[in-house]
Formats: sequence, C-alpha cells, structure tokens
Amino acid sequence: METVLDDSVPAEDLKNFEKQYHEQLKRGFVNPKTQFEYAWCLVRSRYSTDIKKGTGLLEDLCQKGEDEAKRDYLFYLAIGNAKLKEYPSALQYVRALLKLEPTNNQAIELQKVINERMKKEGLMGMAIVGGAVLALGAIVGLGFAVAKK
Repeated sequence: METVLDDSVPAEDLKNFEKQYHEQLKRGFVNPKTQFEYAWCLVRSRYSTDIKKGTGLLEDLCQKGEDEAKRDYLFYLAIGNAKLKEYPSALQYVRALLKLEPTNNQAIELQKVINERMKKEGLMGMAIVGGAVLALGAIVGLGFAVAKK
C-alpha cells in the first residue's frame, strides 16, 4: 500500500485525460467517468497543485456522483490527502469508506499506512524541535561562558 502513496502518473496519461476532461467541459457536460479518470491522474501527480485539483474534482463527484462509485472517490480522496500530508482528512475519508465497506482490505491497509506515516512524521517533527532546543541551549550556554570571562 506504501507504493500507492508514492505512485506517480506518467505525464502522457495526465495530458490525455486532461484533454478529454476539458473537451467535455467546453461542451457543457463532463461525464462522471471522465471526471474521475482525470481526478485519478491528478491525485497521482507529483505536484501538490495537481493533487489539490484532483481532490476537488473527487469531492465534487462524491457530492453529486454515482453512489456505486463512491467507494473509488473516497479511496482516492484518502490517497490524495495523505500525499498532501493532510492525514486527519485522509483518515476521515478512509473511515467513510470503511463505513460503506467494513471489510475492504485496501482501505484497512491504507488506514494503517496513513497512521504509520503520521507517527513517523510526528516523531521526526519532535526530533527536529528537540534538536533546535538543544542547539539553542548550547548557544545560550556558550554565551554565558563567554560573558563570564
């Protein structure tokens, strides 16, 4: 499941789905399947602006799209938010999916990966803050030592 969060879309695929989406948008109606495919590509992009655009399209589909496809919308919303490191939102979408399908192994595994990343990045964040505090303490201590001379 880690690979799903690290997966990126080939540029050519993104261009093709983007073209289809914009052609339909110009005609005044975008087929939900086309919107999903474009959003799916955007969520798999390396760029946060693309991912945000993709999650916006998926949220739109969740509100007005087909109920049968809601599972896919929620799954990729969770992935998009996790890639943006918006872990609370990602977990919210995974939980919503698990309410629809409590035994969905992909969702269960994704929830584990998101929790692991939260824990890992939280620990790294604490280590960075701790290191900064130690460095500041050393500088202050050095300042006192120099001042006493």
